[in-house]
Amino acid sequence: MGFAISGAAGAVAYFFPAITTAIQDTGHSIVHSTAPSSASQTPAPTDAPPGQPFTVLLLGSDNDAKYSGNKVLTQSMILTRIDPATKHVVMLSIPRDTYAPLSTGGTDKIDKAYLYGGANAAVQTVEQDFHVHVDHYAWIGLVGLVSLIDKLGGVDVVATNPVLDDFYPADLSGNNPYAYERVAVLPGPQHMNGIQALEYVRSRHGDLRSDFGRSQRQQQVLLAIRAKAKLLGLSDLPDVASAMSADFSTDMSIPQVASLLPLASQVTLQNVQQVLLLPPFTSDAFIGGQDVLIPHWPLILTETHKYFPAA
Repeated sequence: MGFAISGAAGAVAYFFPAITTAIQDTGHSIVHSTAPSSASQTPAPTDAPPGQPFTVLLLGSDNDAKYSGNKVLTQSMILTRIDPATKHVVMLSIPRDTYAPLSTGGTDKIDKAYLYGGANAAVQTVEQDFHVHVDHYAWIGLVGLVSLIDKLGGVDVVATNPVLDDFYPADLSGNNPYAYERVAVLPGPQHMNGIQALEYVRSRHGDLRSDFGRSQRQQQVLLAIRAKAKLLGLSDLPDVASAMSADFSTDMSIPQVASLLPLASQVTLQNVQQVLLLPPFTSDAFIGGQDVLIPHWPLILTETHKYFPAA
């Protein structure tokens, strides 16, 4: 899941130099949204200069054997704002079922933007719907997340949202990507390996808060990854990068990510703010044969622009 890039609390910055060496899937360009967000018709903002606050869209996909190539949904979308001066971080989880206008045309679940047009479409959709400017994106797949956490030696999480799921996808092992298995994550402090952490953040069943509970679990594991990342030495980074080598991409160049290194050890958990778009920001609906979340944009935009500059 893409949230695991742990850029939200500095871990992204910590890992990027080795990641760019091992993966060589960096430096992609972003085609930003050109749709005006208001009647003012003001020009779209440019990317933040070095040392200034910047926004990263973290993306994660279930890219198991059921899918081919880059034709996947984004099961996780976290809009992240990082201020290098104050060391303050905001993470805003965008529910995957948000029924929103897509930059590729039409209205559908927001997780389909990446399916129809890759990272550019995901970025453009978030920019035009939330009226923000996205400076960078980072994407990761299932195997990349599992390998990353295993290379870290696991993560420590206080499971506040227990999971009991009889229909968890058993698509990372065996010969049938459509098979299911039972998973259970009990409440309380736990040490999780990569597979266990994936089960905790990926399960959609058995949580009374549905996708909102999952969003909170994703942010929990993201912060746990950040905490573990601070304990690594430079000699650990090549192995971590190699573990993610086939399951990661970003628009950031090597010089850009190198400039983020000092943030890794300076952001504290007290300076991380987590935002979920719970009701009344969204409400349930059934459209086109699928369960969706109807966004109440006036409320969402007001909340979003408390933390992300309007564009």
